[in-house]
Amino acid sequence: MASIAVCPGSFDPITNGHLDIIQRGAKIFDKVYVVVLSNSSKKPLFSVEERKELISEVITHLPNVEVDSYNGLLVDYAKERDAKAILRGLRAVSDFEYEMQITSMNRVLDENLETFFMMTNSQYSFLSSSIVKEVAKYEADISDLVPPAVEAALKAKRMK
Repeated sequence: MASIAVCPGSFDPITNGHLDIIQRGAKIFDKVYVVVLSNSSKKPLFSVEERKELISEVITHLPNVEVDSYNGLLVDYAKERDAKAILRGLRAVSDFEYEMQITSMNRVLDENLETFFMMTNSQYSFLSSSIVKEVAKYEADISDLVPPAVEAALKAKRMK
């Protein structure tokens, strides 16, 4: 039986920190679904389709990773994909408190779904999509923070 994980997020946009977690997860699990989830509390810069395209572009070297989107509960998506694991990255202690709440709720909804936390590479411990968007807005160099395709997409958005 293949080990299948879901790596959820808003990915608005995907950063090198996200990519690091996805690449490392792809070494552990037979199949990883990177799923763009809608978050009603956030106002995204990129549409769901744009985010999926950007992720697809930067994970082409990972044959066991597939990009998808979902508008519903993560546990329902995991069931649809026969996934038994959720893969999440942790940057700091502050992330842990939030992630613990989400994990606890997911366990109530599906006790067979396990969450795997992976510590982010220390060079990305400060990195978030929000920070990247803010810095990009002021035309600062973000080349060490995001893949080249994302940098280009952020510049294109700024020009509009």
